[in-house]
Amino acid sequence: MPFHQEIRTVPYPPQVLFDIVADVGRYPEFLPWCVGARIGGQMVEADGTIVEMDELMVGFKAFRERYTSEVRLNKSALTIEAAHIRGPFRHLFSKWRFIPCETGTEIHFSIDFEFRNPVLRLVANAAFGEAASRMVRAFEGRAAILSASAALPKD
Repeated sequence: MPFHQEIRTVPYPPQVLFDIVADVGRYPEFLPWCVGARIGGQMVEADGTIVEMDELMVGFKAFRERYTSEVRLNKSALTIEAAHIRGPFRHLFSKWRFIPCETGTEIHFSIDFEFRNPVLRLVANAAFGEAASRMVRAFEGRAAILSASAALPKD
């Protein structure tokens, strides 16, 4: 069962990072191996947490799989949690937490999952740490691009 945790500090506001991770529909534009996304209905809980059912399609070469997750977006706590509902996993849970700091934001990211298929499990276990780090870097790169375009003068 692969588990990966990463903490890094980036020079972007926590709300910008929260919004990028929360915008699942845009993942195919920048997230490695994400080839499709569909957002399900949303529900707002009493504490303001938004719960949505999101479907992602991941692909690598001939491999294509869809999975659905319950995603909990808590804007006031600056946390995003996703839990596997259906698809190729035995389980999947990820959590993002964005903590304001003097130089921008401290990102806390963790992911724990296991594929049902033993062959996929072997492949995923071998490359998991690097793949998870690459995903975090993709979100950081997205923040850099969006921050740079927001800073451009408007004509």
